[in-house]
Amino acid sequence: MTKNESTRTPTTDDHRTLDRTLGSTGPTVFPLGLGCMGMSALYGEADRAESVATIHAYLDAVPDGTHTLLDTGDFYGMGHNELLIAEALRTAPAEARERALTSVKFGALRTVEGGFTGYDGRPEAVKNFLAYSLQRLGRDHIDIYRIARVDPDVPIEETVGAIAEAVEAGHVRHIGLSEVGADTLRRAAAVAPISDLQIEYSLISRGIEAEILPTARELGIGITAYGVLSRGLISGHFTRDRALAPGDFRGMSPRFQGDNLDRNLDLVEALRKVAEGKGVSVAQTAIAWVLAQGPRHGVDIVPLVGARRRDRLAEALGAMDVTLDAADLAAVEEAVPAGAAAGERYPAAQMAHLDSEH
Repeated sequence: MTKNESTRTPTTDDHRTLDRTLGSTGPTVFPLGLGCMGMSALYGEADRAESVATIHAYLDAVPDGTHTLLDTGDFYGMGHNELLIAEALRTAPAEARERALTSVKFGALRTVEGGFTGYDGRPEAVKNFLAYSLQRLGRDHIDIYRIARVDPDVPIEETVGAIAEAVEAGHVRHIGLSEVGADTLRRAAAVAPISDLQIEYSLISRGIEAEILPTARELGIGITAYGVLSRGLISGHFTRDRALAPGDFRGMSPRFQGDNLDRNLDLVEALRKVAEGKGVSVAQTAIAWVLAQGPRHGVDIVPLVGARRRDRLAEALGAMDVTLDAADLAAVEEAVPAGAAAGERYPAAQMAHLDSEH
């Protein structure tokens, strides 16, 4: 899928030949997961038929016998995304349906107008959210279940304990976490086995490298990395004059505003030069960089790509054919140094909800 087959190296480092295990207790999955949020929320309207076709294309692209990973949240479109995934799985071949794993976030409280009013991690709320998700997904279990953000009024031990009870009951297979800091990660892992931490990680979002990632490695917890293209910012497709649809999250994201956008797109152009030198796309280079941070460093990292269309999915899958050697990695990091991004990754009000940033 790359533009230059010479960039492929048929060795044991070829991403396509190596499934990845989420931590010491989690499932083994295809090296790229599909993040489905954008098919229902936060990036403007999406084409339902194309969304279903994209999920089918992802399932079809994965070798037989390998588990796929579909990531969602019960609050994405207020249940819309779970119903969309249910439709896609219901209409997929039985073999593909059986090896599709679901990763679900819960806990976000919404308003009719679409606003967020907080998070609920009480044990009774966990049971409630889970019951609704199972019904919408049309499944008898969820493979990985996690609270989207830590509820500041409920100890993480209580929330994780409630998910652990669901594991014992057979309604959940594995416990995950989302956007938590190192201390919370340790506290949660002391209650029950944690398969993975879902957290933003990309060339321009590298805050986890200081403390969170080493802690995950120490505890044997995998990483499912979202935002690997920073919501399209470092995909190579975003332009300064792009008009965003009403309701598009990027319209209020600091990294997409004014001078911040200009500075960040300058980084993208520097990355483009590296990508063109290898005959691949900017997006493929950015995804390949995240893939390269995985097994060799002692923890499996599974990037989640948020493709809403089949052509974008095909491009993302092409990243698995890209091998970045030491010189390539150095060139990438010279183009986009750690900490070079302009602007926070969320508006201030949402940053306050991130345990990972405290």
